[in-house]
Amino acid sequence: MRTRLLYKVLIVKILEIDAKTILSKHSLAIPQGTVVTSPMEAFNAADSLSRPVVLKVQIPSSGRMKAGGVKFAQTPDEAKNEAAVLLQTTINNYSANNILLEEKLSVNSEIFLGITYDADSRTGVILGSVSGGIDVEKSDKIARAIFSPQLPPPDYIGRQIAIELGYESKDLLNLSRIITALVTCFIQSDALLLEVNPLILTSDHEWVIADVHMELDDDALFRQKELLKHVPYSNDLVLQTSDFEQLAKEIDSSDHRGVAGRLVAFDGNLGMLMGGGGASMTIFDAVLNAGLNPANYCEIGGNPSVKKVKELTKLILQQPSVDKLAVIMNVVSNTRTDLVARGVIKGIVELGLIPKDVISVFRIPGSWEKEGYDILDHYKVSYFGRETSIDEAVDSIKCRF
Repeated sequence: MRTRLLYKVLIVKILEIDAKTILSKHSLAIPQGTVVTSPMEAFNAADSLSRPVVLKVQIPSSGRMKAGGVKFAQTPDEAKNEAAVLLQTTINNYSANNILLEEKLSVNSEIFLGITYDADSRTGVILGSVSGGIDVEKSDKIARAIFSPQLPPPDYIGRQIAIELGYESKDLLNLSRIITALVTCFIQSDALLLEVNPLILTSDHEWVIADVHMELDDDALFRQKELLKHVPYSNDLVLQTSDFEQLAKEIDSSDHRGVAGRLVAFDGNLGMLMGGGGASMTIFDAVLNAGLNPANYCEIGGNPSVKKVKELTKLILQQPSVDKLAVIMNVVSNTRTDLVARGVIKGIVELGLIPKDVISVFRIPGSWEKEGYDILDHYKVSYFGRETSIDEAVDSIKCRF
C-alpha cells in the first residue's frame, strides 16, 4: 500500500507514451508507434509499420519487463496474439487497458541516462551507464555530473557524460546534445525524475529513446498547465482524483495559511489527521504496522487556520466507513496545538458528534500545547504529550477499538 501511496501523494508519474510526447517537443527522437486498445488494433498497427514490433503496457509502475508487461512480435498476427494476452493480464496490480506498440529498433549499443536531485548537495544530478536495460542497477561504472536547476544546463555537462561513457566523434556530439535537451526538459517540467532506459544508438547511428520513466513534483503542477494538456493517458490513469480528494484540495486552497488538505482516500475506518516535519509517512507506517485500517493519508502543517482544520475534519468524518479519528503530529514549532485542537473539536461538534467518542488519540506536542490541552480537557478528550512516542500513541488506539 505504501508504495502506491508514495506514487500518488508525493509525485505524479507520467506514463511512457505521454513522457515520449513531452520529449519529442524537445526535438528528441522516439520510435514510430501508436497506442492500441484491442488485438485488432495491434494487428493493424503492426501491419502499418511493416517490421517487428514491441508491445508495452502503459501503467504507472516500473519493472514492466520482468513482470511480463513487455512483449515482442515479428508479424502482425503475433502482435495481435500478444496484445490479446496483455489486455487480459494484471501487471503490478494494474490492468493493461492501453498498450504502446512501437517499431523494434536495431541496436548498435544502448545506455542508461537518469536525471534527478541529489538531496545532500542540493543540486540536480545526471547519471549515465553503458549498462542500459533492465539490470542497470548492477552496473559497476556510473558517469556522474551535477547541475543547477536554477540555470540553463551548460553544454559541457553533456560532453562530460558522453566522454565518460566512451563515445567519440559524431556519436559523442549527438549524445551530448541529447543529454543537454533532457536536462532542459527536466528543469522546465518541474520533474523529480527523468530516466531514459535504454537510450539506443541504432545501426544507423541515430540516438532514439526506447523507454522513459518520468515523475513530476505535484506541488509544481499549478505551473505546468500547458504540459498537462499533452499527457492524456496519464490524466486518465494517474492524475485523476476522487471527489473526496478534490474537496480536500478546495479546503486547502480556500486559505493561504498552512497546509490542511493534501489527502488520499483508503478503505479503512480510522480517519487520520497527521503531519509535523515530514512525520506523516512515519505515522502512517506506524498505523499500518499496528494492524489498523486507515481511511486516508493526509498532511497538515505550517499552522493551518481553525477553519481549514475544521472543514478537513468534517470531510474525513463524513466518509461512510469512518468511525474514529486519530490526530497525531511530531513535536511542532510552526503549527499551534491549540488551533488544531479547536478546528478538530469544532468540526466534530458541527457534525453533531461527541469529541471524546470520536477522537481515538490526540498527540500534538509543541507550540501553544497548554492552551490546546485546555481545550481538549474541556471536552474530556484524552491526549498525549512529547513523553509518548508516535508508536506508543498509535498502539493506544487499539485499546479503543
